[in-house]
Amino acid sequence: MNMNAEHDSPATVETRLTHEAHRLATSLLVNASPRPSVPHQALARLRDFLVVNLRHHHDAQDEWLWPHIAAAAPEAKPALDDLTEQHKHLDITLTRLADIDLDSQNHRQALHEAAVAVRDSVHDHLTHEEPVLFPALREHITPWQWKRLSRRVIATTPPAAGHLMIGLLDEVATPAERRSILANMPPPVQARLPAIRTQAVADLQALRTESP
Repeated sequence: MNMNAEHDSPATVETRLTHEAHRLATSLLVNASPRPSVPHQALARLRDFLVVNLRHHHDAQDEWLWPHIAAAAPEAKPALDDLTEQHKHLDITLTRLADIDLDSQNHRQALHEAAVAVRDSVHDHLTHEEPVLFPALREHITPWQWKRLSRRVIATTPPAAGHLMIGLLDEVATPAERRSILANMPPPVQARLPAIRTQAVADLQALRTESP
C-alpha cells in the first residue's frame, strides 16, 4: 500500500480497493469451496461474482483505461500490452471456473482446483500490474477522466451477485474510502445500500462457516 494512501488520487485509491476486494474474494472461494458446511448457493454466487467482475474489470482496463494512459505516456504501452496478455491467460482460468457444474457429484473438488488457479493467477497478475498501474494513474489520469471512467464502469458492470462487492469493500476500505467510492454509485443503488449490505454480510458469513 502507498505510504501516503490517505493523500492519493481517487483513481489509485479506488483501484487499490478493487484489487484488494479481488484478492479477498479469490482467496475466500479457495477456502470455502471444499467445506461441506458452506451452502451451495453461497459458493455459486461467489463463483459467478468473480467470473463476471474480473472479466469486466479487465475488459474496462484493456478497452478504456489502457488507451487513456498510452495516449498520455506512449512509453507505457509495452508494459500495458504485457498486462493485457496476462488478462488473456487469466480469462482461461476464469472459463474453467465458470464451466464447473455445481450440480455434479464431485463439484467441490473441481471447484476448489479451479478456484486455486484463479486465485494464483489474480494474485500474481496484481503483483505485476500495480507497480505499472499505480504510478500511471497518479501521473497521467486526471480526476475528471477517472470520474468519467469510473461511472462508465459502474454503469456497465453486470449485476451478478453485485452485493458481494459492497460487502468486500466494507472489509478492505476505511470508512472515508468507502464513502468516496460509493459516492459514484447511482442514487437507486445508494438508497438500497442497507439491504445490500445485509445480504452481503449474510453471504460472507455463510462462506466462512466452519464445519462442525
